[in-house]
Parts: sequence; structure tokens; C-alpha cells
Amino acid sequence: MLKPPQWGYWCECWTDDLTEQWGPALLASFDAYSAPQADRWVAVALRTISPALDADTSDEAWEWLYEGRIETRRALLRAEPCTVSVTHAKTRIIWTIRPVLFLPLAHRARRALPPCADDFERWPTATRLS
Repeated sequence: MLKPPQWGYWCECWTDDLTEQWGPALLASFDAYSAPQADRWVAVALRTISPALDADTSDEAWEWLYEGRIETRRALLRAEPCTVSVTHAKTRIIWTIRPVLFLPLAHRARRALPPCADDFERWPTATRLS
């Protein structure tokens, strides 16, 4: 039996090079099933990197941890998307949290594949060199 869709939060961490030599880069993503789990993901990351940040940016990170996190949690509970960011040297680190509806995937082992599954050719298997 398929599970019903479940509400949760899609979390991402991006970096943006402020010198514009490189575009934004996705560093990590996380599926959270509660607002506390989502904001905790950001909090753990900020606590982890704060010793490596310059003094002002570290203070900004800890300000969010003590003050801004409460507002972030409230916004998430209202199903509003949130963004947390800090800028260190020439890099901006951005965490985004968006409310989503996670859809369950059908388990292939229990059901026959649809007829169209045979319409696609498999990619050749890579040969391992000794």
C-alpha cells in the first residue's frame, strides 16, 4: 500500500562567489519532515562553520542562532519559505527552506513495470579495466 503524500521542507545550501568568477553552486540539500528539523539543519551548519568565519560574520551567524532562528521557525510553521545567509570574504552562503509536499514513490519490486518501460534502451555497462 502506498503511503500518502507528506508535508515537509526542502532545504538547500548554496554558495555564491561575489567576485562573479563562478555562478552559484549547490553544496547540499536535505529533506526535513518538521520545522524544527529544517531549522536545526541550518543551525548545525552555522555552528560548525562559525569558528572559521571572520568576527563580524560569526557574530551575524550567532545572532541568527539566538534571535533569528525563532522567527525562521515561526515562518516555517506558517508554511512560508525562509532564507538564511552569511557573507564571508568573497563568498555568500545561503540556506533556503521551502515547504513542500513529498510524494511517495511506487516500489518497483512489488509491481509489474508499465509497458512503456521496455521502450527504452539501457545504457551500455561500463567495462572495468584491471
